[in-house]
Amino acid sequence: MRLPESVLKYQHEIWQAIGETFVMVGISIVAAVLIGLPLGTLLYLFRRGQRYQNQTLSFVLGSVVNIIRSFPFLLLVVFMIPFTRIIVGTSIGTLAATVPLSIIAIAYYARLVEQALLDVPKGVVEAAASMGASTMQLVVKFLYVEARSGLVLGLTTATISFISYSTVMGIVGGGGVGDFAIRYGYQRFETEIMVFTIIIMIILVQMIQFTGSRLSHWLDRRS
Repeated sequence: MRLPESVLKYQHEIWQAIGETFVMVGISIVAAVLIGLPLGTLLYLFRRGQRYQNQTLSFVLGSVVNIIRSFPFLLLVVFMIPFTRIIVGTSIGTLAATVPLSIIAIAYYARLVEQALLDVPKGVVEAAASMGASTMQLVVKFLYVEARSGLVLGLTTATISFISYSTVMGIVGGGGVGDFAIRYGYQRFETEIMVFTIIIMIILVQMIQFTGSRLSHWLDRRS
């Protein structure tokens, strides 16, 4: 099938926008795994009835996560401009856009991690305690192993949300597929461009969902 003339005309910009989206989402996923996973684990461990139950720390960490998640993302981007400038030296561009996106990614995935760990049967935790497992052993060899399917599904869901969030990063010059669709499709009234970029987003989301679901199912069968 031959692509429309308008799409061929902007093919360089389209590839650039796709690359910017991958950069923003990729960095946010790394932040979610490296920081959101441990944070979600702490939220679980500090809960009442868990090994390190601590109502004060549970309340503080939970409140921080809830506050970040309650921010409308567009307002969070604007609110974090001074912090973004401190971290990366500028508040404009794709790299700058990854800062607020990473912050929301950490908070979002932390809650999903906490929920996945709460779904682990109590018998697993009790078995780990009876064997004298340390906290690290409990987390790595028992909790993460039992919750691996849920953790992958949670990361899949989070990644799709990150793609959605990335579409508004044009406000700080972050670019991406969503920003391209607005600038070239909506503002210039080129409907074919708008439709084409929407199709790209749909295909990307479907690929991520399919891969995540299959991996989660495979890990679940190995339990």
